[in-house]
Amino acid sequence: MAESTEQSCGCRRGFSGCPRAVRSWWCLALLLLSVPTVTALVEGLYCGREVCYDVLGVTREASKAEIARAYRQLARRYHPDRFRPGEPGTEGETQESAQKKFLLIATAYETLKDEDTRRDYDYMLDHPEEYYQHYYAYYRRQLTPKVDVRVVILVTICAISIFQYYSWHSSYNEAINYLVTVPKYRIQATEIAKQQGLLNRTKEKGKNRRSKEEIREQEEEVIRDIIKNKIDIKGGYQKPNLSDILLCQIVLFPYYLTNYVAWYVSWIYRFTICREEYGDEEKLYLIRRYMKMSQSQFDSLDENIRQTFLEKQLWIKENYEMYRKQQEEEMKVKMATDPRMKRYRRWMKNEGPGRLTFIDD
Repeated sequence: MAESTEQSCGCRRGFSGCPRAVRSWWCLALLLLSVPTVTALVEGLYCGREVCYDVLGVTREASKAEIARAYRQLARRYHPDRFRPGEPGTEGETQESAQKKFLLIATAYETLKDEDTRRDYDYMLDHPEEYYQHYYAYYRRQLTPKVDVRVVILVTICAISIFQYYSWHSSYNEAINYLVTVPKYRIQATEIAKQQGLLNRTKEKGKNRRSKEEIREQEEEVIRDIIKNKIDIKGGYQKPNLSDILLCQIVLFPYYLTNYVAWYVSWIYRFTICREEYGDEEKLYLIRRYMKMSQSQFDSLDENIRQTFLEKQLWIKENYEMYRKQQEEEMKVKMATDPRMKRYRRWMKNEGPGRLTFIDD
């Protein structure tokens, strides 16, 4: 009892008479009390150690108009191009310090003029202990693109559409350049031009007389125009159409969707419910679907080939399956009798892919 009283008195006199455990708790309490209070002003966030409202000289209840007015007044005073040492309100300021202050003023204005950024800043002032969240909110807004995402998507779609149209136009010109050199189409175009009187050479005299090269260039242009207008190129080299580019496809998507739904309902009603017979268009559609070909690929086939499909009644599933098996068997026989395939198989058997020595039959 006496020992307990003595220790208690020793603790009241100082730490020297207290047990080690008691002294440790007292030191921890003093250490916690000596930690400075958490502050909301962090270097690197917004205005740093300065309060953005104080930098502009406004209160937290200031409106956007008041904030903008305060910024313009300070900007006229501290802007590097307008700063004059010794003017009223700038006593003791140098060109370098005025420039730093102007940057701080601009940062404060950028922080407070935007409603979302100002809301985050006010929350940081009211909740200084949530510094991790403040860092996240600040850098999230700094790294987020300022441009509207819808504008970015629209620009991207327009760029893709322009590239599509240019690419298709180039392919179409390549196809026309090739057809001009094909004797079959060139002779037909020449005959049509002669019938229309486009290639009748008239005798030219005087200054209007053209050289042979000029006459030849004009004839080539006439033949080229006739091939463009008379020959319907299909497939990947068909004439470019604005309605086929991505932008128009997106704009016209509701129209296409409505047409497809109406066509599908009509198909079910006519051929499933009413049991109508298929027309040539419907038969070709079924054949194309069985062959898993796109519309442009199917249109690029020769008219005689499509007529053969109709004659063999390939719109009937069983007929198409038989036709497909026949085509596969013919391909196997062709590959088995092809001399090049024979040489290749002999090479693979005798030499292998490690050497490039071919053995002729």
